[in-house]
Parts: sequence; C-alpha cells; structure tokens
Amino acid sequence: MEDSHIRKPWYTQSLEEVYKELNTSEEGLSDAEAALRLKKYGRNELRETEKRGILKMLWEQITDTMVLILIAAAGLSAFLNEWAEAVVILVIVAINALISIIQEKKAANALEALRQMSAPMARVMRQGEESVVPSTELVPGDVVFLEDGCIVPADIRLIDSAYLKIQEASLTGESVPVEKDAEVSFDKEVPLGDRINMAYTSSIVMYGNGVGVVVETGMRTEVGQIADLLEEQDDFDTPLKRKLNSVGKTLSIVGIIVCILIFGIGFLYGRPLIPLLMTAISLAISIIPEGLPATATIVMALGVQRMARKNALVRKLPAVETLGSATVICSDKTGTLTQNKMTVTKVAVNGDFAKDGALSVEDALKRPSNMYRDLIYAGALCNKACLNPDAPGGNSG
Repeated sequence: MEDSHIRKPWYTQSLEEVYKELNTSEEGLSDAEAALRLKKYGRNELRETEKRGILKMLWEQITDTMVLILIAAAGLSAFLNEWAEAVVILVIVAINALISIIQEKKAANALEALRQMSAPMARVMRQGEESVVPSTELVPGDVVFLEDGCIVPADIRLIDSAYLKIQEASLTGESVPVEKDAEVSFDKEVPLGDRINMAYTSSIVMYGNGVGVVVETGMRTEVGQIADLLEEQDDFDTPLKRKLNSVGKTLSIVGIIVCILIFGIGFLYGRPLIPLLMTAISLAISIIPEGLPATATIVMALGVQRMARKNALVRKLPAVETLGSATVICSDKTGTLTQNKMTVTKVAVNGDFAKDGALSVEDALKRPSNMYRDLIYAGALCNKACLNPDAPGGNSG
C-alpha cells in the first residue's frame, strides 16, 4: 500500500475501489496489520506544535527594541555606580517580560486543552469482531462503527448508513445536520459539505447509525489540513507594536545625538570627564520613556484578562490591540458557536408546571411518586450508552 492514496478523492471511488486501495474489507484489519500500519502512518492525532520554552519566550521579550534600550541604559547606570536607576529600569524590564510570559503560557495551556477535545475511543472491527480501541490508534483500512452522540474519530468513507445525520458545523459551518447516504457515488469532485458518503473527523453524529472504513488519519484528515495551514502562519506586528518600535528607534537616535553633543560641548569647555559623562548619559536616559513598555504591557494584559473572563483566548498580548480595533464582528449564529450538547437539568410530569414548576433531577428522585422514577429510567434507557468491555472496571464507552 503506497502513500499516494492519501490525496485521493475517496468520495468519488466505489467501495470496491476503496477496499482494494486500502487492502481491507468489511471484516476490518487484524491486530497485527493494524500495528504495522500504525507504525507506518503514525498515531491518529493532530501534530503537536513545538512548545516554546521559557528561555525562548524570555529571549523574544528582551530583544524588543524598547527593552534593549532600557537594558543598555541600566548597564551604563550600573557602570557609573548609579545603582538606584539601574535597579528601577531592570525591575520594569522584568515585570514587562514576566507579564508577557505568564499570559502566553496560560493561553498555550488553554489551547492545548482544546486540542485534546476529540473522540477518546472508537468502536472498530478487528480480528473479525467488534472492539473498542483508543481513537489515536485508528489506521487507514479500519472499519469503524458510528452511532448517535459519538464524535467521528477519523475521515471515513461510509459503507452503510441508517438514517445517519452528522453535524459538520465545526468543519463546514453548516448549522443543520447533514443526512448521509453510503450508497451515493460521485463521478466528479464536489464541495466538502456535499460529500454525503463521507464522515469527517471532529464532526458529531446526531442521529442514526453508520459503518465506514477509515481513509485518512491524523494530519492527513480535513481537520489536519486546516491545522497544518494554521501552523504556517508567521508572527505579525500589530500597528501598536510597530509604532512602539519606531518610537524606540527614534528615541535611541535622539538619545545618542544628545549624549554626543553634551559630551562634546562640555569637553570643549574643559569640564571634568567623569561628571560630564554622567550628565550626558543622564540626559540620554531621561529621553527614554522607561515606563512606556511596562504601561503598554499592563494595559494589554488587563484587556486579555477581561476577555478571558468572557471565554475568549488571546495568545499574544499585542493581538488585543488588533481585536480591540474591530468595529464589526461577523459570526455564524448556528452550531459553530455551541458544543451541540444537551443536558437534562429539570424534570416535570403530571402538571408540575402548574404547581411547583420543574424539579431538578435530584429532587425528582426523592419524590414518592413512581412517575418521576419511570421518566428517568425511560430517559436512561432511550440511548445507546454501553459498557466498554476493554476498559478496566467496564467504564462506559
């Protein structure tokens, strides 16, 4: 089996062609073959971007133009035994770097948690029998079972479907669940949202059942391609950052010119060299607004914290300025802004709305009437939750 199959439009191929290309069948793969393919194709997960270490983030902070000017000023002050000025400047630099690093680490941790939100387990056909395996161990050729409520664990070419409807809002933005049909075939390329004989990673099965063969995993899935494009984005400078850098360069030039002029004029008048040098450096340092980087950072950090309370993640502090400049935000009002999950929190039967109103599930269970208990039992039985025989203790899967 060659890697050339990865970029094939699977939805245009018949099931026989898919089986032949992937060297599989409706009976799925053997454990040994699955292990070999796992080594060949890698785990079914998105590639984790290289984590930026503390030292790298610190280096990026101290190489900023304004910060370099402050560090140079602190160094000269220390050289001339002006320790108070040197300590104050270095404290400002340290606070600036600390706030930026802490915020970036918090955002990185939150984004990593979001990356882990995927189907943890999958029901597959292995060795001719149904098994439950971690979704990260799925490989091309595996036969996977889909049922309502589950997250599609990989890109799948459907083999069979029964009233199967899948919510693909996270991938296509389509708010209405798409009705799938395994028997449909295409003889030409069609848009992603119209491929009704396919099921894609991270989409949610809303209704019905289905069976399909895994055709793409990991970074080769449609979601993986999106993640790959995001990784290629370069860092960018916001208008505020560009202006601060411009101000820093301008002030550096002005400071150097003033220092040279003061020293030159004093030297011509025969002033003592050490006091003259101290005066020239003091004037140069006074031109530099030491509090500007710290003030800008603190203001942006406060903006980030306020947005975090609204569940908005900002990884880079300067991005707050760009987002704050937005006057109109256009968003889809549908499933892309929700988790598409429903949870029972209140129960009402036999005229409860007219009396006490709806009750919590805990309170309903305490009522002597069997109607509440029967309703809760019916709700528990009217779903496809099952015990996972492969998990220790038989946890539900």
